[in-house]
Amino acid sequence: MKSKLDILKGVHPGKFIERELQKKNISKRQLALSIGEHPQTLGSIIKGTRNMNVPLSLKIEEKLGFDEGFLMTLQVFHDIKQAKRDINYKPDLSKINKITFWDTTFDRIDWKLMKNSIIQRIFSYGNENEQEEITRFYGKKEVDKILSIVKLR
Repeated sequence: MKSKLDILKGVHPGKFIERELQKKNISKRQLALSIGEHPQTLGSIIKGTRNMNVPLSLKIEEKLGFDEGFLMTLQVFHDIKQAKRDINYKPDLSKINKITFWDTTFDRIDWKLMKNSIIQRIFSYGNENEQEEITRFYGKKEVDKILSIVKLR
């Protein structure tokens, strides 16, 4: 049987806090004020736009009855997951035709940084297989958002 930590590995601690607050019927604002923090700080952590830090994790853990270090452990596993994703951040290149990027050094494409340009290029000049791979890689929601901005969809 998997432990709670094994199940939650890679989950941002803010998601776990949000779930616990819902279960205990406590508002983000109530928790933030009860531990002497700004509600915006806690809101950013719950949204996942800000990382957990040790002093804040200790306050939250004490207030919500978590084991000491639990939230920071979640943060570390989340950081590891993000780092692995960044290291291997590229689509299945066997499905992408290098000719679609005729004016670029293909091996130097930064698939994260150049996401908007890549999506535009693939949906302007790429074939159906390339479009499917890029949609799988970046996600349909993200592709649709970018294409709607440039009016390709």
